[in-house]
Amino acid sequence: MSTPAVTTVTPTTVDELRDAVLAHPGTLRVAGAGTAADWAGTPAPADTVLDVTGLSGIVTHNPGDMTVEVRAGTPFAALQDELAQHQQRVAVDPARATAGATLGGLFATADSGPRSLQYGSLRDLVIGATVVLPDGTIARSGGHVIKNVAGYDLTKVLHGAHGTLAVIAGLVLRLHPAPRSTPTVAVPTDRAGMADLARRVADSPVEAVAVQWHADRLLCLFEGSPEGADTRARKLVETVGGEVLAPDDATAAWDAHDAAVRARPDGRAVLRLGVIPSALPGVLDGLDSDIGGDAGGLTEVTASPRTGIATLALPADADLVAAAHRRVAEAGGTSTLRQRPDGASLPAFGPAPASAVLLRAVAASLDPDQRLGRGRLAPWIPLPTGQPTGVSA
Repeated sequence: MSTPAVTTVTPTTVDELRDAVLAHPGTLRVAGAGTAADWAGTPAPADTVLDVTGLSGIVTHNPGDMTVEVRAGTPFAALQDELAQHQQRVAVDPARATAGATLGGLFATADSGPRSLQYGSLRDLVIGATVVLPDGTIARSGGHVIKNVAGYDLTKVLHGAHGTLAVIAGLVLRLHPAPRSTPTVAVPTDRAGMADLARRVADSPVEAVAVQWHADRLLCLFEGSPEGADTRARKLVETVGGEVLAPDDATAAWDAHDAAVRARPDGRAVLRLGVIPSALPGVLDGLDSDIGGDAGGLTEVTASPRTGIATLALPADADLVAAAHRRVAEAGGTSTLRQRPDGASLPAFGPAPASAVLLRAVAASLDPDQRLGRGRLAPWIPLPTGQPTGVSA
């Protein structure tokens, strides 16, 4: 029996996106640059693919208000290049931006980077959105005014929804000034010592905007004027040791960190996890113990001891991946599969949290027929009866 042909539609305007949703009544899968196609749950086969890369470019940039409205299919790196001409930026630095990731894709996967310690994630920087609901409704929330609002915030719901619930067409973001100086301090430490060292950095008055452990070094990033940032970097060296890296060495260190986050090791799964910072060392040690040295242990580990977030690779074994999810959940955290080898059936998430009940209620309200992204949030949002889940129980 032949596989039904999949229709791909590439709208270039919000109206075209709405028309595509209405004109193709079956199941839909949202696609961008494809840099996170294997994240979260395996999508069930879809009747139509909505390629949002045609929705590209800046709609409105208000340099004086430090806001920008951008179409969701815009490559994030291109957006940053455009804003840099005005000495501005979106203050997040996800590793896969250099691989061509789109703004909408980064938001839909809740991706962030080392600077989230200081600036938060895109969830904290997005102040408005234009989306198309599964019934074809164009919905807008927020705008160019930076303020706190009460009530139901659709934009926040879609952060990390992995292409389910609604199609993101455009986002409005608040911006930050581009720093004039970005020195990096590198302090040698193994994984066992990273938490204590990070606490010493936090207790000092230097205000690092990013603190990441990778390759037996703690990397501490500073931003500001040449005088202010460089002075704080040297002060940290006086306090905890290490060295201020030369600019080329600093770039190489952060490039290596990003490469580890993006790594796709053959025959291994990649997990992104988040726990309270104090629990992170114990969770990583426990995962290493669960896997064992014969299986290669943890590899490609990057960790933020100040935020409790880590990315790591482990054997692509369903039982080991499920055990890793459980260990993170028992520590009060969450974990998401970020890579599976082709054909591997691995659990994308750990045990469903209590909030999964609310998630299912929102999904039932916005997309009762599960038109969008079936399988991406399975089993937290179960597939309709008889549909393959793409993950093991």
